[in-house]
Amino acid sequence: MNITQSIERLFNKYLPSPFSIAILLTVLTIILAIGFTDAPKDESQFLTILGYWESGIWNNNLLVFAYQMMLILVLGHVLVLSKPMNRIILKITKYATTTLNAVVIVSVSTMLVAFFNWGLGLIFGAILARKIGEQAAKNNTPINYPLIGASAYVGLMIWHGGISGSAPIKVAESGHLTSLMAGISDSTLINQLPDMIPFSSTVFSSWNLIVFGVLLVVIPLVLRFLAKSTKEQIVTLDTYSFGAKPSTDVVGAEKIDHSKWFAYGFGGLLMFTFCYVYGDQLLALQITPNMLNFFMLGLAIILHGSFYSFLKALEEAIGDASGILIQFPLYFGIMGIMKGSGLVVLISDFFVSIATENTLPIYTFFSAGLVNVFVPSGGGQWAVQGPIVIESALKLGVPLPKAVMALAYGDQVTNMLQPFWALPLLGITKLKAKEILPYSLILMLVGIAVFILSLILV
Repeated sequence: MNITQSIERLFNKYLPSPFSIAILLTVLTIILAIGFTDAPKDESQFLTILGYWESGIWNNNLLVFAYQMMLILVLGHVLVLSKPMNRIILKITKYATTTLNAVVIVSVSTMLVAFFNWGLGLIFGAILARKIGEQAAKNNTPINYPLIGASAYVGLMIWHGGISGSAPIKVAESGHLTSLMAGISDSTLINQLPDMIPFSSTVFSSWNLIVFGVLLVVIPLVLRFLAKSTKEQIVTLDTYSFGAKPSTDVVGAEKIDHSKWFAYGFGGLLMFTFCYVYGDQLLALQITPNMLNFFMLGLAIILHGSFYSFLKALEEAIGDASGILIQFPLYFGIMGIMKGSGLVVLISDFFVSIATENTLPIYTFFSAGLVNVFVPSGGGQWAVQGPIVIESALKLGVPLPKAVMALAYGDQVTNMLQPFWALPLLGITKLKAKEILPYSLILMLVGIAVFILSLILV
């Protein structure tokens, strides 16, 4: 498809690395703050803006947020590298004997897993697609391997509306909204903010679950149609292995690292503590990043069955978090400039001037989709765009849960266009971006239709 090849060339030629984009956006924000905020255009203003930037980079609350997002990604990856998850993947693979049923099995299972944790869903889908490809190669069965690879990526189109979604999981934290908007909104608007927005109003709301259910049906149907309309061919793949091999030479204190009883004991302690501390919140559907990470840490240690296996998986998974580690502080710096200079209020006032209570969620959706192309991180995007969305929603009387989910929907749908988060999948499946883009773009258009319709009807 010529259009997807053109898009790939456009990304390769004109879109630098996400780190470079974060720096360019920082420079742009400084220029906008100097040009559009009401302050003397002199050296002191520039230095003041640099002060806003520095304070934003080292904002303690936001740095905690960055670490929480890193753990969500890394622990999800660690979970999928455990032996029980490996056995589940191999069992599922047995039923994926043709492209027609493979795309349904891969897309549905990946979306279900990604709804719980996007990092887990991404790696789970990638390994599942790879194992299906290996099975087809072993049996000399022709398949459309790129289409199966695209099916494994659809979890990134529903993740932000799921349990690990950056925006809904942060607004579910007590005091986060007030902390986010302090120094931006006036006291009248801040007094309108709730202490938190529970998952029952966002992720587990009836309308979001309906949207998720619709996608669980529509996406596989579209993939089946594509499977019938495209060519299949024989693939050649080596066996992909993962998980730590137990050491045969264990002596002394090393036995603790390899002991399943220590792992089960400590993992069990974590799970008991989780139930004791978070039980009431869990029943009230008040999911928070700390709660999710605490649960995944205990579960990961139990599933790996030894500290040795857990740490080996951690070594493999930790590289995924490098972008969050270094890019998030830059996004926090951008937020610091926008907050300190008043740019947030200026931008929100612009949206208020052109939008209404009914159209603001639509504007938020499309603007979030555009921002995601340049800021390919839901957490980073929430730090930059979240205050604008909240400020605009308060002024226009838009329900905050709807505004938050409009941002989440827009952010996630253009992942089908932005190949940044596909890199781990491409590495595991040995596919190229240009091979899955023709299919992921079609899925993006389907997703846009579903999300827009939901925002209009809610």
